[in-house]
Amino acid sequence: MEVINDLSSLVDRLKKARQEKKPLSIAYHGNVIDLWEKLADSDVQIELGSDQTSLHNPYNGGYYPVQIGFEEANQMMVNDGEKFKGLVKESLRRHVDAVNKMAAKGMEFWDYGNSFLLEASRADADILKPDKTFKYPSYVEDIMGDIFSLGFGPFRWVCTSCDPADLQVSDKIAGQITGDFANDKSMPKELTQQYKDNYIWISQAQSHKMVVGSQARILYSDAQGRIDIAVAFNTAIRDGVIKAPIAISRDHHDVSGADSPWRETSNVTDGSKFCADMAVQNFVGDSFRGATWVALHNGGGTGWGEAINGGFGMVLDGSPEAESRARLMLSWDVCNGVARRAWGRNANAEFAIKRAMEA
Repeated sequence: MEVINDLSSLVDRLKKARQEKKPLSIAYHGNVIDLWEKLADSDVQIELGSDQTSLHNPYNGGYYPVQIGFEEANQMMVNDGEKFKGLVKESLRRHVDAVNKMAAKGMEFWDYGNSFLLEASRADADILKPDKTFKYPSYVEDIMGDIFSLGFGPFRWVCTSCDPADLQVSDKIAGQITGDFANDKSMPKELTQQYKDNYIWISQAQSHKMVVGSQARILYSDAQGRIDIAVAFNTAIRDGVIKAPIAISRDHHDVSGADSPWRETSNVTDGSKFCADMAVQNFVGDSFRGATWVALHNGGGTGWGEAINGGFGMVLDGSPEAESRARLMLSWDVCNGVARRAWGRNANAEFAIKRAMEA
């Protein structure tokens, strides 16, 4: 990755990388609105664009207006909140104008989901179609919703021993199970590619050296994959192959962990995406099926009042009881969300929940 501070140098570097046909990651050190406007006025064709700006908290450090510098913004945020709010809204209008200009040139744009579209509309930016819906989709509508509807989402685990050797063993276990699914000739084609992609990730995870603190990992998998991995972890702990318990969990940004009309449930099209039933049912259902702890909270990625999240943690200690709890709870934790999405008539979810019931 290269870090560049000057916009003209960034555009030149981008053109050079394209000529060389070499993959390159560039980080611009500055205000992203300056970058959007520079690209909009340049002759560089940008094919894909998105935005992960922290607009779930626009007026307290999540979004910095382009008109003033970082330190001045921090002072104004505290001393003149109304003026700061006005600058943020003005910046959002400029931000959207640049995106619209690039979209008119052929760029495909989607909102990552941290309330960019929502806050832009509140700032009276040119972000709405005549029917008052957003001009651009959230990436859950465009990409992730269909993956969640298959039951795939971010499964997590933490090795409580804090020993890198335990994480390495857990990676091998998860990789073996995921690889077996990927190579299973009887596996439906809808699932095979998901398993193949995630096998590549987990088989290379050690080489990327992503761990900087807790010995933890994240891997996208579905209900059966999560259950099989958890059971195998529990067996390895029982047999002493892994030295200490493993705590399993997931992200709230998952199949069934969050109700948010602007992100996680934005592709639920039956009119019920404004209800928080899925997260609440997950929270309660997980608690009765053996979770070690559960959580129900507001916000998370899209902002206070814009989402409800239900979460869990489960400790695998090698006992038969831990295996039983993992089988029961993980099935509910995933399939609850798949069923919810199937009620909204998502084709992938209808396929996945029928397959789960047949099993």
